[in-house]
Amino acid sequence: MPKKVTSKVNKQTHFNAYNLIAKKRDGKTLTDEEIKWFINGLLTGDVAEYQMSALLMAIYLNGMTVKETAALTDAMLYSGETLTFKGKSVIDKHSTGGVGDKASFILGPIAAACGVKVPMMAGRGLGHTGGTVDKIESVKGFKTSLSLEQFKKQLQKEGIVLIGQTKDIAPADKVIYGLRDVTATVESIPLITASIMSKKLAEGANGIVMDIKTGNGAFMADIKDAKALAKSLRDTAKRFNKGMVTYITDMNQPLGNYIGNSLEIIESIETLKGNGPKDLTDVSVKLAGAMIYLAGKAKTIKEGEEKAQKSIDNGKALAVFKKLIKVQGGDDKVIEDYSRLPLAKTVTHYTASKSGYVTEIACKQMGLHCVALGGGRKKASDKVDMGVGFILKKKIGDKVEKGETLVEILHHKKQSSEVEEIMKSLKKDIKVSNIKPKKSKLIYEMKEV
Repeated sequence: MPKKVTSKVNKQTHFNAYNLIAKKRDGKTLTDEEIKWFINGLLTGDVAEYQMSALLMAIYLNGMTVKETAALTDAMLYSGETLTFKGKSVIDKHSTGGVGDKASFILGPIAAACGVKVPMMAGRGLGHTGGTVDKIESVKGFKTSLSLEQFKKQLQKEGIVLIGQTKDIAPADKVIYGLRDVTATVESIPLITASIMSKKLAEGANGIVMDIKTGNGAFMADIKDAKALAKSLRDTAKRFNKGMVTYITDMNQPLGNYIGNSLEIIESIETLKGNGPKDLTDVSVKLAGAMIYLAGKAKTIKEGEEKAQKSIDNGKALAVFKKLIKVQGGDDKVIEDYSRLPLAKTVTHYTASKSGYVTEIACKQMGLHCVALGGGRKKASDKVDMGVGFILKKKIGDKVEKGETLVEILHHKKQSSEVEEIMKSLKKDIKVSNIKPKKSKLIYEMKEV
C-alpha cells in the first residue's frame, strides 16, 4: 500500500497557488508535494475555491500523468480519516453516473441479502445526472448524515448502510466534487479517478465494483475514454491491493423508464419486487453478482449473478431495502404505498407525431430537462425538487403508433413555461423512424483486477 500522505506540508516548502495554476495551465507536470500542498491549502483556506476551480479547469484541459493522478488520489484520500475492516466481505459499487441510474438501491440490498457488507457512501447530483443521496432523501425521514461510528456500527450489524459524504471522509473531495459540478469540469479521467478512489478507499471497502457508463448520456461519451477510465481505476485498485471488477455499460438512453428522484425510488422498489424493466434488472443483477464474487460468497461471477437473482425471486433483497429505510429513520411504508413519496400532481403527455420505431433518445438532454424542472441543481446551493420527472413509455427499438404517448412529464402547474420548452426540445430529442434499429449492447466490457 502507498505510504500514507499526511496533510501537513514541510514549513520550509513555499508554493504559490497562482504559479501552480499557471504551471498546469501550460501543460507542465505538478510534483507530489505541489499537489499535496494545493489540496491541503484548499482545506486550510490558503487556497481559495476560485483558485481550486482554475486548477480543475487546467487539469480538465491538459490532463494528468499517471503519477500526478496517483498523487492527487493520495492527497484527497488522506485529507481526512480512513476506515479499515477485516476480512474481504466489505464490497462497494460505484457508478460514474447516468440518467435514470438507480441501480445502487437495487444491487446494494441484493448483495447484502447474499452476505456482502455494503458501505454505500454516495454523492448528490452532478451535472445532468441524478444523485443517489438526493433520491433516497425522497423517502421522508431517511437520514443520510451519520457519524463514522454510526456508519461502522450499522454496517457490521445490518450489512448495509447508505450515507452522504461526511466531513471526515476525503473532505477535500467533498469541496472539489461540488466545484466540478458547477464549473464544467466533471468529464476528466484524473479527476473522476481521484474522486471515486479517495472515497472508496477511505470508507474501508476491500473490493469495488465499478459501473462506467458510456454513450450520449454519460460523462465518458466515447467508449475509448470509458476504457481509459476503467484502466485508471483498476491501476489505482492494484496500487492499494484491492479487488476490482470494472463494467462498461450503455448510457445511450436512460437506464430503466423513470427519471427523477421519487420516481426512481418507485422503480427501484418495483425492480426488487421482480417487476423492473429488463435493462435495469440485468445491470443490477450483474453488478451485484460481481460484488458477491469479490466478497468470496460465490466461486465465480456467474454464480454470484445466480445468487443475486434468487434474492429478488425470494423477496430477501426487498426485505433488506425496507429494513435499511427503517433503520435510517425513513418511512418504510413507501415499499407498499408510493403515495407516501412526494410526486408532482400535473402530468403532461408528449406524443409521437408519426408511427414507426424509436431510434434515438437524447439521454443527456433528458437529464438536463429534469434539472430544468428542479429535479437537479444548476448551482450548488439549489434545492432539489423530489417530485418532478419523466416516465418513458417507449425505449429505443420499441414500435410506436402516431398519437401514442412517448413520455409522461410530471411537473407542477406553475411550470407551464418550462414544460412548453421541454415539449419543443423533445421533438429533437426523441427520434422515430420507419426502420427498426439494431439492438445495442447493454454491457460492452467486463474486466477484473
